[in-house]
Amino acid sequence: MKFDTTKTALLIVDLQNDNLSKGGKFENSGSVEHAEKQNVVENIKAIAETARKVGIPVFHNHFVVEKGAKGIGNRAPIFRAIAETGSIVRGTWGAAPVDGVEPKEGDFIIEKSRMSSFNGTPLDTLLRGLGIETIIVTGVWTNMAVEHTCRDGADHGYHVVIATDGTSTISEEWQEAALNYAMNNIATNMTTEEIVSSM
Repeated sequence: MKFDTTKTALLIVDLQNDNLSKGGKFENSGSVEHAEKQNVVENIKAIAETARKVGIPVFHNHFVVEKGAKGIGNRAPIFRAIAETGSIVRGTWGAAPVDGVEPKEGDFIIEKSRMSSFNGTPLDTLLRGLGIETIIVTGVWTNMAVEHTCRDGADHGYHVVIATDGTSTISEEWQEAALNYAMNNIATNMTTEEIVSSM
């Protein structure tokens, strides 16, 4: 496929230090090793740099909480884990974007407090205002934040493309389950090389 650059946007989901950097709050989850195996930071950087060159808008979707994780709730295990680890707190190194994939001038920054980048954010409004029909989804927690974003994107009527090596989670097992089972009939799987060459 060839992307229509006037109708395509790139989403970078939760690419923050606590999620996939050494020294981050979730370092012991396996996320650091899997991100390295996927070469996810360099792959997303390559996609983002190409997107900017051809005029595709880049959206950075960051999960940010206030100190103490007030207001995000504790019924779901994922939200309890965020609160208990004290992760992705506004203004901390852990909530900051990973080195090399920081927002650039002209990029959009969306803050969220739920897994989906659409839930409670202006993302859909901005995408529609830009005339976007296709979203390329990259980032971390393939089986959680990325998957939720892809599902909501499809439900909002977008053609969803997921970067198979521009996403990562805690293990190859979870990655494969998300890409090849959970998101069947939801998104089109493409590698970084395929995405870049189609822009």
